[in-house]
Amino acid sequence: MAELITLARPYAKAAFQVALEESALDTWSKMLGIAAAVTSHESVRAMLINPALSSEQAAQAFIDICGDELNDKGQNFVRLLAENKRIGLLPEVSTLFENLKAIQERSVDVEITTAFEISSDIAQKLADALKQRLQREIKLATSVDSALIGGAVIRAGDTVIDSSVRGKLTKLAESLNS
Repeated sequence: MAELITLARPYAKAAFQVALEESALDTWSKMLGIAAAVTSHESVRAMLINPALSSEQAAQAFIDICGDELNDKGQNFVRLLAENKRIGLLPEVSTLFENLKAIQERSVDVEITTAFEISSDIAQKLADALKQRLQREIKLATSVDSALIGGAVIRAGDTVIDSSVRGKLTKLAESLNS
């Protein structure tokens, strides 16, 4: 997996730079997201690795599948990837692009998983506290997992705060076993 990320990084940075210069981060984000979803489809993957297709034919077939979702620069980007036999990296390119976009916008996606449904007031208070702690805008998503027993698990980028009862019981069991 790390190898794919390493290969995708220069393409993501290049796409990000173009999007930043054009003030089109959202447009590029949407294009790369759609292209990544198309790439992930089984029949498209099979088409892309077909040795009978030239890179230009593969790129054109991919562009045709995406339809009007790719603008001219997006189509040129797909052609560049196809020419370098890297079109299969689009999911990784999209993920890296989103990371760069979040850094640029000083925002972070936060997922709060709780044992029970929380009110919008509590969710907003949590979002405000995280905004202060992380010094970033918060894009909040909540979910319920009754297996947590109680408490919450907060995921913000690479940071995980596990204050669930299940997490505390697991830590207790680990400390007793060691």
